[in-house]
Amino acid sequence: MVNNYLPSLDGKRKLTEQQEKFLTALSSEAKGDINKALELAGYKPGASYAVVNSLKDEIIDVATKILAKSAPQASNKLVEILNSDDPIPQVNAKLQAAQTLLDRVGVAKRDKLDVTHNVGSGIFILPEKKPVIEAEDVEVIDEKKK
Repeated sequence: MVNNYLPSLDGKRKLTEQQEKFLTALSSEAKGDINKALELAGYKPGASYAVVNSLKDEIIDVATKILAKSAPQASNKLVEILNSDDPIPQVNAKLQAAQTLLDRVGVAKRDKLDVTHNVGSGIFILPEKKPVIEAEDVEVIDEKKK
């Protein structure tokens, strides 16, 4: 079975067969339940922390793809709510869920900021120092005597 939710590993590390089973189960049969996906992939009980820690980027990729796949449905729901003259049960909850999903996939707004900085060396170029003023050249004004 081909799973479109699996992260594309172009130039990234290779996953073991068990890790791929876990990610496939996470996005399909387990419906996002980490413990159920671990069980379906054949991991021992208590392996949750180690597996999630080693696959955190891939898990985020799977979640992002699930949200992206649901984005057209959320868009259609917003338009349906907009065009409907009939009362819609739980309209506020549906509207908020659709807006949140679209925000997270970047359709409406994106709150993610990625700052990458590569430093080639540890050398700083400082400006030229200004000459130090000698105490003999300065006139001291005492404002208390005025």
